Amino acid sequence: MQIRTAKIRLLILTGIGIFLTGCSISDWYNGYYAERTAIKEGQKKRDNYYNSESPQMQELRKQNDKYCSDLASKPENRVARDGYPNGVVNQAMFIRCMEDRGTPTYESYASMQKKKHDEERRAKGKRVM
Repeated sequence: MQIRTAKIRLLILTGIGIFLTGCSISDWYNGYYAERTAIKEGQKKRDNYYNSESPQMQELRKQNDKYCSDLASKPENRVARDGYPNGVVNQAMFIRCMEDRGTPTYESYASMQKKKHDEERRAKGKRVM
């Protein structure tokens, strides 16, 4: 008699456990886990890029960031968008300004690295998408 009730309890607990873990497995299959991991990895790479700069470069980046932000935020440089009567900050101008002044953003740095990698692959005769 004791063994039979223990088996029933074990079966119920196992069923509840499978049901509860089934919810998190579906999140994993839907890409939640993969997306979260990719975001963390991207943030780590971005932090490593900015933290590896010398103190002089970090100071120059602060100055350039202020100058380029002010330039891209001026009313005459804003980009017109629906729902924003005063326009939005010109992000492309900001990125180009930072590159021209010698302190590219991590995003533009990553883009330049990808272009170099693609050119190397083309030179070797491989397909690049």
